[in-house]
Amino acid sequence: ARPRLGEFKPQELANTAWAFAKAGVEAPRLFEAIADAARPHLGEFNAQDVANTAWAFACVDFEQPVSFVALMDACATHTSAMRDLELSQLYLVSLHFRLEWPDQSFPLSHYHDTLLSAYQRNEPRPSRLQRDVAAALDRLGWTHVFEHVTAEGLSLDMAQPESRRAVEVDGPSHFLKNPKSQRYVENGATRFKSRLLRRLGWDVVRVPFFEWGRLKTAAEKDAYLEARLFRPGAAK
Repeated sequence: ARPRLGEFKPQELANTAWAFAKAGVEAPRLFEAIADAARPHLGEFNAQDVANTAWAFACVDFEQPVSFVALMDACATHTSAMRDLELSQLYLVSLHFRLEWPDQSFPLSHYHDTLLSAYQRNEPRPSRLQRDVAAALDRLGWTHVFEHVTAEGLSLDMAQPESRRAVEVDGPSHFLKNPKSQRYVENGATRFKSRLLRRLGWDVVRVPFFEWGRLKTAAEKDAYLEARLFRPGAAK
């Protein structure tokens, strides 16, 4: 695609960046080329296109703040037309920007409360799987806050705020499945949130649904969590 990006319409540039980021596929040369192709045409991007592009670049940890500033300037002209999904994407972009370039001013900083509110409205509700894991943690005596929200607005399934340790329960929406190997891999959005939490100093143990689903008894579930929580370097 790289030699032909000049032929792409704004939506096609946005969709390409979003797809690679969502799938968690590293393609730094492609993203550099998309940034070069998009910059002269950002005024032609609609609200969804520019939000998807900004999220994609933050998701893959693109290292050029100039590109983010240009994208945010373009987003500023569309915020009134954005749905909660786009606004919540921009909240994660803003958090990424503040963590990676704390000495630089984020162009949408005045819009922080609106972005944060949209992000929190867009967060999924607790699942039966999450409650089952929480019950097992209670049996182990791992005291925690259920559905803890960090100071930055990120939700954690079960957390110990004082020690900044947490357990996240990952359902099917957190993964992609290889149809040949039948193996699950974390998608880009899940990796993105994990990276943000690490940058914020959280130690997170992740419980994938397909591993938990193989555990049939309470004893098996307790043993699984005990091994994950109390091994060296894991959350305690």
